[in-house]
Amino acid sequence: MSGTRLLVVDDEPDQRSLLAGYLARRGFEVSAASGGPEALELYPSIFAPVALVDMKMPGMTGLELLTRLRELNPFLQVIVLTAFGSIETAVAAMRAGAYDYLTKPVEDLEELVVKIEKAAEQNKLVAEHQAMSRQLAEIFPDTGILGESPAIQQVRETIALVAPRDSTVLITGASGTGKELAARAVHALSSRAEKSFVAINCAAFPETLLEAELFGYERGAFTGADRTKQGRFELADGGTLFLDEIAEMPVTMQAKLLRVLEDHHIQRLGSVKSIKLDIRLVAATNRDLKLLISEKRFREDLYYRLDVVRIQMPSLAERPGDIILLAKHFLDRHARRLGRQIKSFDQNAITALTHYSWPGNVRELENVIERAVVLSTAGVLTADTLAGLNREDSIGVSHDVVPLSDMERTHIRKALEQFNWNIGETAEALGIHRNTLRTKISEYGLRKP
Repeated sequence: MSGTRLLVVDDEPDQRSLLAGYLARRGFEVSAASGGPEALELYPSIFAPVALVDMKMPGMTGLELLTRLRELNPFLQVIVLTAFGSIETAVAAMRAGAYDYLTKPVEDLEELVVKIEKAAEQNKLVAEHQAMSRQLAEIFPDTGILGESPAIQQVRETIALVAPRDSTVLITGASGTGKELAARAVHALSSRAEKSFVAINCAAFPETLLEAELFGYERGAFTGADRTKQGRFELADGGTLFLDEIAEMPVTMQAKLLRVLEDHHIQRLGSVKSIKLDIRLVAATNRDLKLLISEKRFREDLYYRLDVVRIQMPSLAERPGDIILLAKHFLDRHARRLGRQIKSFDQNAITALTHYSWPGNVRELENVIERAVVLSTAGVLTADTLAGLNREDSIGVSHDVVPLSDMERTHIRKALEQFNWNIGETAEALGIHRNTLRTKISEYGLRKP
């Protein structure tokens, strides 16, 4: 990665000179320092994306320097140099945020160059991810992507990473979890953001009409076709086409969609002319596509074409800590829109909200809050105004507020039991990293029967 700025920190003059000279000849813009204080003084003027740091230095250790440099630049990728036999020092550095390590003396200089180039690429990816996350928060502050739970944070991270890559995306999750919102976020954070986002619900049309809607038609192509019409594919050219409820697409239409994904051309109904397209496809479903494949109701080859990157939208039951946050957000939005002076919920309303099972997920939550804002005659929302959240529909009937940690512990335990304590499958279903799940298991003292 020629031209990459690089900071080399080593208190041994010969080693420092050898590394700096070699790396400069390989095209890196190298700055060198003899120790921690000099490196900290030098770094603000170069702001290198990668640093090569010796672990054992007088005055300030490499571990201390790593921490101080990461305070100046959180995206900095540090490769540490440690003496052979001191691998535990390197492990400590990795825990502190180092990207990689090499043992001294560095004998394989080609390996060093490869590690530096990979670290520079990692710096770029981390910086892009951070920027995308900020954009996501700015562009979609009013959606079901709002929340602080690990499951929804993972959704935001995946969107930020996949949006600029132009890959096909499959969004899965129950109804009302915000699949279209996620698709719009992918589009808005991509290089296609200035072009059209075109959505179609595959369940809303019978097969013959769905084909006409997607591909368009020429005048006279069929009875009633009194004019030429562009289809959704053409309307999305240069932008993003969102196919919602893709599982409801008839098998014959699935074959035609697969053809488009393979050769990027379509033909309007009644035409022999081929039209070349440049679109990104995002599909969504609340169905188990692998089950439909086994039942011969969904094409396996199309499934693998669609499932390049998957975004799993968590149900509201999987993110109980976000319920009140979302409810307050929807209360503020609809109270402002309707001109109502309603600022909060009373304790019974909070209890009702957190104990309800929310089968309709975020969409149901917003509908309940909007209806309550319309019907309420007080300055706070009460349990009586939250229509439908009765005792029979709730998780438990206690009037005491259940701590969120208790709800999370119960939910994780049930999920583990459902997947027979398979950590990988349980973590995927919960929408969290398996290391996070292990931490939660330890934190809550959960034990396999």
